[in-house]
Amino acid sequence: MFTRIVSIITPVILIILVGWLYGRRAHPDMAGINRATLDVIAPLLVVSAFVSKEFVLADQLVLLACAVAVVIGSGIVAWIVARLTKADPRTFVPPMMFNNCGNMGLPLSVFAFGPAGLAPAVALFAASNLMHFTIGMKIVNRHASMAQIARNPMVLATVVGVALSLARPVFTLPQPVYESIKLLGDATVPLMLFALGVRMKDVSLRNWGMGMLGAAVCPLAGIAVALPLAWWVPMSDLQRGLLFVFAALPPAVLNFLVADHFRQEPDQVASIVLLGNIAAVVFIPLGLYLGLR
Repeated sequence: MFTRIVSIITPVILIILVGWLYGRRAHPDMAGINRATLDVIAPLLVVSAFVSKEFVLADQLVLLACAVAVVIGSGIVAWIVARLTKADPRTFVPPMMFNNCGNMGLPLSVFAFGPAGLAPAVALFAASNLMHFTIGMKIVNRHASMAQIARNPMVLATVVGVALSLARPVFTLPQPVYESIKLLGDATVPLMLFALGVRMKDVSLRNWGMGMLGAAVCPLAGIAVALPLAWWVPMSDLQRGLLFVFAALPPAVLNFLVADHFRQEPDQVASIVLLGNIAAVVFIPLGLYLGLR
């Protein structure tokens, strides 16, 4: 089990390390690549996963419902912790709710469960991002307009993907179109891991106290919510394993980008994200252990 967990985590850490080393040496401007990833490449991954022949939306509804419960439950736990520590809930709660199911969750799911794990992991990624760009945006900025939220590419991709998945018996994308979408979408995982490594070179550790707290609360709250769900809710072994991996993930890098955009204490969020992803070497093996048992 230990050898398998190490073999799963090692490629993820190595790609992040390559990005970090390159970022320290070349100081690249990743703004354009990150924008393209969020606006085009990642949405295409969502669409390609929903319309793939291996993915049946109805088969994943239980898993998606459990993932939503993990996100909401983690938010409730985080709100209580924020009140006890006198932290601003708008700063602390979103990173605890919305984890790194893109940069880290997708490759981990593939390395742990093989190709069969990709499509449901992308569904989790789409559901989490849909909540992030709706509920999460309203938490960080209560004045965010619904029109702005509705135009987000990830929201639109999720809607299009679900519609195409439901319409599959009547309509399917032409194979060349599907292959083109899939080819671009498959670039999401390495690009996100590399960009995460580059981003880490700029993160400050001045708010290390809040960062350490968030690094522990995010995965522990997720696992605490996932444990009773895995016990009580009927799921396949693959779905149960994916749920534990999802629950144990650290805060998403996207939380920093959103906090920076709305000027919601981005330094504190950056510390939470950085230390959370460093602490993933402790908590991810726990999630993999629970998921692979």
